[in-house]
Amino acid sequence: MITSILENISRVMIGMTEVTQLMLAAFFAGGHVLLEDMPGTGKTLLARSMAKSMDLTYTRIQFTPDLLPGDVTGINYFHQKKECFVFRKGPVFTNILLADEINRATPRTQSALLESMAERQITVDGETYLLEPPFFVIATQNPVETYGCFPLPEAQLDRFLMKLEMEPLSLQEEVQMLGRFMKDEPLETLNPVVTAEQIRTLCRKCREVTVHDDLQRYMAELVRATRRSGVQSGMREGVSPRGTLALMRAAQGFAMVKGRDFVTPEDIKTVAVPVLAHRLICEENTEREKQNRIRALLSTIAVPTEHWK
Repeated sequence: MITSILENISRVMIGMTEVTQLMLAAFFAGGHVLLEDMPGTGKTLLARSMAKSMDLTYTRIQFTPDLLPGDVTGINYFHQKKECFVFRKGPVFTNILLADEINRATPRTQSALLESMAERQITVDGETYLLEPPFFVIATQNPVETYGCFPLPEAQLDRFLMKLEMEPLSLQEEVQMLGRFMKDEPLETLNPVVTAEQIRTLCRKCREVTVHDDLQRYMAELVRATRRSGVQSGMREGVSPRGTLALMRAAQGFAMVKGRDFVTPEDIKTVAVPVLAHRLICEENTEREKQNRIRALLSTIAVPTEHWK
C-alpha cells in the first residue's frame, strides 16, 4: 500500500523522493512536519498530493498577523433559532492540516495548534473536542522573508517530529516538470489509492515495527551526546528526552515506508538530522549549523553491528 502511495504522489511531484518518504514516515509515526523552503518549491503541492492519494480530508489555513485562535480551533456562537450557544468547528478538524506560513501569525494564534498537535484534541470555553485520527499538521515557513514574522519558539519547534527542506531539482527533472505540466494539471486527476481505514491500520502497525535493544541504546547515546557536548561543540542546549522518543518513532515510520518490519542503523541515520537538528540550540543557531552538528555526532557514535530482525 505504501508503495502505491509513493507512486501516486510521484505522478504529481518530480523528484522529491526522500522528502516524500520522510513525510510519510512522520505521518505513520503520528508526528507532524515543519517544511521550510523558498516559495514555489512545491510544499503545498506535496501536501495536497499526499492527502488526495490517501483519501483523507485536507484543509489549508493561511496564517496572517490578523488570524485569531478561534479562526483555527472554532468558536461558540449564539444560535438564535435554538436560543443557545453552538460550537462551530474550525479548520483544525481535519485529517491533514496545512498551516501555510505559520510564522506570520502571532504567538497567541500559533499556540492554538499546540494542544491539537500534542493531544489530538481542542478545548474551547472549557469544552474538549476530540480530533478524528489520523491528524497530521504540515506547517510551512519561508526562510528569506522574515519582516513581520514571529519565529516559532523552541517549545513549539519541539512539537514537530521533523523539520524538512524540499530537494532541489536537477536540470533533467526541471525539464520533465515542464513537460508534465504543459497541458495538464496532474493533481486534478489524482485519485486515492488507499482508503482512510487502511491508513489508520498502517498507523497502528507502525508502533509494532521492531527496534533492537542495541539500536535503542544507540539512539539514546546519540541524543545524550547532544547534551554533553556543551561549549566544546558550540551547543548551548541539547535534545530533550522527547527528541529521543521522536527519533525512535521516526525510525519506525521510515522502516515501514521502506517495506520492513524492523529498524536498521541506516534508518536512524536517515531520520536523525530532520528529527534532531531543529531541537538544538547552538551558538550560531543557523539551520545549517545545527544539521552539521548532528552529522558530526553521527560520525563519532559507534554503530552497533548485530542482526536487527
